[in-house]
Amino acid sequence: MSNLPDKHATSLVEITRRDGILLIKPVGPSIGQREAPLIQKEVEPYIKELGSSLEHLVLDMSSTTFMSSMGLGMCLAFRNNANAVKADSILFGLSKELHGLMSMMKIEKFYKIAKDQSQLNKMLGIG
Repeated sequence: MSNLPDKHATSLVEITRRDGILLIKPVGPSIGQREAPLIQKEVEPYIKELGSSLEHLVLDMSSTTFMSSMGLGMCLAFRNNANAVKADSILFGLSKELHGLMSMMKIEKFYKIAKDQSQLNKMLGIG
């Protein structure tokens, strides 16, 4: 059925898939022109393969401190892909700076924001 592993890691992103949840965790401290398209290329097959069985797309930004406009565009692309299959989009682990940037660019309006692990678990219906 699935050709993709449930856990996949590159030097730029860790992807974990479990029970309708797709967890995307960019690894580097910054997501810029070089990183964003490479991360998208790794993630998109997962979104395609999950299709309508995707319930929650979680973007874990706990390792990321800076994002260029390309990185912000990547976040919007993931959200749009999730939205297309009626899945929730959740941002998790945002630094104060990144949260400020996302607010300023109005990107946080497109995502639910989990402030900590227990809030994330509630949003995912875990525990």
